[in-house]
Amino acid sequence: MSVNFNGDNKSFDSSDTGNKEFDLFITDLNGNLRGKRMPANGSEKAFKEGVKLPRSVIGFDNWGDDVLENGLVFETGDSDGVCMPVHANPVNVPWADAPRDQVLAMMFDPDGKPFDADPRQILLSIVDRFARIGLTPVMATELEFYLLDGASEEQRFPEPPVLAEGHGRRLTETDCYSIEEMDGLSSFFADVRSACEEQGIPADTIISELGPGQFEINLMHVADPALAGDHATLFKRLVKGVARKHGYGATFMAKPYADKSGNGFHTHFSLIDNDGNNVFNDGTEAGSELLRHAIAGLMETMADSMLIFAPHLNSYRRFAAGAHAPTFASWGYENRTVALRVPESEPVARRIEHRVSGADANPYLVLASVLAGALYGIENKLQPPSAIEGDAYAEAEARDLPRLPTRWDDATEALKESEVLKEYMGESFIRVFSAAKEQEQRKIQGRISDIEYEAYL
Repeated sequence: MSVNFNGDNKSFDSSDTGNKEFDLFITDLNGNLRGKRMPANGSEKAFKEGVKLPRSVIGFDNWGDDVLENGLVFETGDSDGVCMPVHANPVNVPWADAPRDQVLAMMFDPDGKPFDADPRQILLSIVDRFARIGLTPVMATELEFYLLDGASEEQRFPEPPVLAEGHGRRLTETDCYSIEEMDGLSSFFADVRSACEEQGIPADTIISELGPGQFEINLMHVADPALAGDHATLFKRLVKGVARKHGYGATFMAKPYADKSGNGFHTHFSLIDNDGNNVFNDGTEAGSELLRHAIAGLMETMADSMLIFAPHLNSYRRFAAGAHAPTFASWGYENRTVALRVPESEPVARRIEHRVSGADANPYLVLASVLAGALYGIENKLQPPSAIEGDAYAEAEARDLPRLPTRWDDATEALKESEVLKEYMGESFIRVFSAAKEQEQRKIQGRISDIEYEAYL
């Protein structure tokens, strides 16, 4: 697929909204937003011709530094790619201090071909492979986050928030599914809901989760995985922006508190054929043979994909027995201890819930790797082991099911060696992403921690 940069399919003038500036941004492989803030009078040109950014931006490490080993810097002369908007119109940024719009984009090569290390392009390439066999993925995401005291960002240490409508009470205890906690933050959640509506993000249920100040907001399913990735990406920015407007902080960090629940990122998906039928449904509670092929492929590729689901050092603190984060490649029906859950539902809504990823992961890459695993299983007609009933942690170990990497460096090596993911997600992605992770590992290993000084100085 290539794109025409003449802008025939785009027309937009940011001045129509009354806003004087707009942000145009892409996501790098870490899921961080990279782009430019521009005056509104440059918007028409941006929609017709795109905005140039160095292609090396996609492969930055988490702190925004070049990664020389990824092949995108000196080998290419640090040449530009072209970032083209992915939606026809911008959206207002309601939490901004000054009127501003935002525009989500993805990167192309200068000749109009998709840049093969752009995370949204990687997802689209896998969706195209499904289309060639007459299938369309339907996907929804569930993102957990912690709301923090406003001082947390400045002090670089998490502290639970004070309930604005709760007589000054600080959220220090877990109160799962509590309506009272949400009542105490009603103005914050009202603004989150309003901002989601304004930006076209289909927010559904809000849940008070297992940690103090931890919440989950479910986003509704769409028959367009790239759009589902857009929703999740923009939602993360929205939550942080609205939180700051209310004097709070918000984090999607995988494990902000060592002794509290981590932030997960669960993905639900099914597949529909050209007639709109759910091919995971065969009219029974067990689901179709195609469902089991998809599960088998996901299990086989899960360990190789772990760096995508858990991209940072902190990510691996989520994975411990009994912590509601899976440590084995396992599956089962209506079982929240497994990695792949088939929720109880009407047969027509038969789907798979993928429960491995942390909320700190790049949504496009998570969705892409989930779909890659499912497609691998379908194309090769793989068969999974029998479904687990009861405690998946104990049963998976007893049955010697594949154990997931729980170390950052092990996950990096697993991704680099994965022939399946090289085929489905591209060698360029594997090279660029793993190089960024190795640079991050070297940086962190080069620093001495506070506990080392406490113990050994």
